[in-house]
Amino acid sequence: MDKEIKEITFKELDLQPAIQKALVKLGYVTPTPIQAQSIPSLLEGKDLIGIAQTGTGKTASFTLPILNEMSEKYPRKVRTLVLAPTRELAAQIGESFSKYGEFLKFKHTVIFGGVRQGKQVQALRSGVDILVATPGRLLDLMNQGFIHLKSVEYFVLDEADRMLDMGFIHDIKKVIAKLPDKRQSLFFSATMSPEVNTLARKLLKNPVHVEITPAATTVERIQQQIFFVDQENKEKLLLKLLKQKHLTSILVFTRTKHRANKVAKFLNQNNIFADAIHGNKTQNARTKAIGDFKRGKTKVLVATDIAARGIDIDNISHVINFELPNESESYVHRIGRTARAGTDGTAYSFCAAQERNYLRNIERLIKQNIEVVRDHKFHSEAARTARGADAKPPPRGQRGQRGAPRVSKRRKPRDNSRKKQRGRGQEEVKVRTGTRVKSKDGYRGSGKSRGPRSGSSGSARSSDSGSTGANRSKKPFKKKKPFNRERNNSSRR
Repeated sequence: MDKEIKEITFKELDLQPAIQKALVKLGYVTPTPIQAQSIPSLLEGKDLIGIAQTGTGKTASFTLPILNEMSEKYPRKVRTLVLAPTRELAAQIGESFSKYGEFLKFKHTVIFGGVRQGKQVQALRSGVDILVATPGRLLDLMNQGFIHLKSVEYFVLDEADRMLDMGFIHDIKKVIAKLPDKRQSLFFSATMSPEVNTLARKLLKNPVHVEITPAATTVERIQQQIFFVDQENKEKLLLKLLKQKHLTSILVFTRTKHRANKVAKFLNQNNIFADAIHGNKTQNARTKAIGDFKRGKTKVLVATDIAARGIDIDNISHVINFELPNESESYVHRIGRTARAGTDGTAYSFCAAQERNYLRNIERLIKQNIEVVRDHKFHSEAARTARGADAKPPPRGQRGQRGAPRVSKRRKPRDNSRKKQRGRGQEEVKVRTGTRVKSKDGYRGSGKSRGPRSGSSGSARSSDSGSTGANRSKKPFKKKKPFNRERNNSSRR
């Protein structure tokens, strides 16, 4: 079977001349295995479930047959809907439709959150044939009445496992409920968990099953190595590795947005050009960071897992897992960013003691032991041999000091003694701060200092204003004299 796949060329596939012309312009001659097995079945109108790793060319495996089978209809309505989990992946799919459909007359647009919807709404109003979207923004614009899915003929759910990981299952079900029954559905995933399988059965009708590699296996061209290191030495080890000349284009992964920012800042302070992308960055900032990385202006791109499947860059020489992912499947997607388009790649992973169980789960998933690098001065034998409680991250309230009592930093204990200390001096405090206070005898002052009032001791008032609430509460209460507005005004005159 593999031999037959290698002999197939795009010219042998039943694609129309306009698409063949675009492929020739792009220099594409031989389809990848996922393309060679998927395109013929899709051209026959069958539903499909494709299991393939990132970097295998699966985007072209559905964009090419969809463009080939669509026909021009006016007025333009959404007849192809592609759902993607991240903004970067949605933008990448949109670029694929642009490249392969260059000599066709179809219009497409990409919509996602994180930016204003004005331009997206304008494009939808002008009419589009192909819509690529993230679930959140799609549902938002559907609820506003800008998008209707009753004319959809082709539906693609890309990176389905990532969709479920990000909690989009309910959004996906809402979208599917709005689709017409008569449609061709395509389902792509890098892994095949029971949850993904359940969703596929609900979505597809008698699908063709295409699996290029076993689920959750890593690319053979990637050299994987693990560095056991204490958490506080990770930045030093990263800096040492990045100073090696053969590390030219590096993608560094962290688990949290805060850590991504911190690592990028540390590298820039040490004269290594780096940028960070994560969910808190604006879309313009993320696009600029990826663009600078592609052009070589930035040597290191620090990212969270949100970018693991949305970065389409062929020449990433190294992937470094600064922190191991708590979900083993994410490891496969992370290192899949290198060794793309038939090139070789290297994946380094840092493992502290509290991440040791993560590593065991990863090795169990990929069914191999990752090579350990010991010849570096930051090697931690404690991390390598961690077991039990030492191999787990501490509870969320005890990060940084195992066994320390949890102390909330958000809210300070309430000091109820201040209420008691205010006591009878509350009116004077309000007067001094500019509040007009109504007493039994009328309004008193505006809070401005006008000197001592008639019938009162100026020295006593000055002394009282400088004393604490506790001191005032100890003084015996003296009944205040009635406030006479006319006498007070005459004394000022």
